[in-house]
Amino acid sequence: MDIFDALKTRRSIRAYTDREIKDDDIKTVINAAMMAPSAGNARPWHFIVIKDTNTLSKIKNINPYAKMADNAKAAILICGDISLEKHPGFWVQDCSAATQNLLLAAHGLGIGSVWTGVYPIEERVKGFKELFNLPENVIPLSLSLLGYPEKIPESGSRFEENKIHFEKWC
Repeated sequence: MDIFDALKTRRSIRAYTDREIKDDDIKTVINAAMMAPSAGNARPWHFIVIKDTNTLSKIKNINPYAKMADNAKAAILICGDISLEKHPGFWVQDCSAATQNLLLAAHGLGIGSVWTGVYPIEERVKGFKELFNLPENVIPLSLSLLGYPEKIPESGSRFEENKIHFEKWC
């Protein structure tokens, strides 16, 4: 799949089959995530891979928009380590870029994914920090749920000409 097809056809997938995800595929998507740009090349990200069904079932209690974790075959919690930052505050952009790379890589492998937000919602941050015993300097940004899609959603154009401005706001 070329990059433009991947960008056009990647969609959030919330319903998964029973097919397991290979550990090598998990490593492949994390490798892609680690190729993301980061401010000052700090690469402040850390990734927690979750495959245990008991742990996955606890996620909906922390993030109500991640109820599909019960059916996911894996999840990856993308965290930023603020002690690694070279430019304070840019960990959010760095980890967001890593999350997008992860989603695109999963799509390229035929694995469905959905980005569920954690940061900056304080109760979600606290819940994930407690569930995964995160150190003080590590902040969870997003949780990507993974599984082979039950169905492939249709893709249409999202291009909006009226949101493009040249040289100044018109």
